[in-house]
Amino acid sequence: MTDLPLDNLPSVGLAELNSEASLLTRKDRKYLVPLAVARQLIDESDLRVLEVDGRRTFRYESVYFDTPDRVSYLAAAHKRRRRFKVRTRSYLDSGICSLEVKTRERRGLTQKHRLPHRVECSTVLGSEALAFIDRFDAIAPVSRQLDPVLTTRYERTTLLEPKSMSRITIDTNLEMEAADGSTVALPAMAVVETKTSGQPCAIDHLLWSVHQRPRKISKYCTGLAALTPGLPANKWNRVLRAYFG
Repeated sequence: MTDLPLDNLPSVGLAELNSEASLLTRKDRKYLVPLAVARQLIDESDLRVLEVDGRRTFRYESVYFDTPDRVSYLAAAHKRRRRFKVRTRSYLDSGICSLEVKTRERRGLTQKHRLPHRVECSTVLGSEALAFIDRFDAIAPVSRQLDPVLTTRYERTTLLEPKSMSRITIDTNLEMEAADGSTVALPAMAVVETKTSGQPCAIDHLLWSVHQRPRKISKYCTGLAALTPGLPANKWNRVLRAYFG
């Protein structure tokens, strides 16, 4: 696993983290930074690190679903006010899996909805999953057209900033794989995401002080654009040119 300086941080349990900073409705800011900057954040900040069964870094795998004409992708690419993502997320160290539906509303806030899912069926949307998805008006008309189109794998460290009760995630060793088996990876970079109730947290300000600004990056959309020539990708072109060749 990536060597982040986590040993000296006080820990926080999952139940306490969810109680203090569940932030299912939140403002997200994403940064793509060199690993050295991610290490600096941890060294110079007042943070607690999520620890479960002695682990402080966890392996994730997410499978993203979209229609053949990429309704979900295009809604994000064209900055439509209301858009969605459907994915399964597997926590590989525990064997737990969830179906997640993320919706973005007019105010720019993201809402996440979860349903337990069988990890061995992470690439399949069965009847229970489809019934859950059909609860969302924007997705129900296309739910039977959803197929797995991209898988992402990475290692995640989750941090709590106690002063603002903000949640910060640092994702490393990111790899993305399209349905045709083509892959792209970012081994020297980290995706840092701050999840706040609205106002920037101390980690945001520290990143700004070292000339790191929020970037237009989505594991799903940026990864799919990098692996699928011809998709409209103006929103992510700067990141694609700088980091995906």
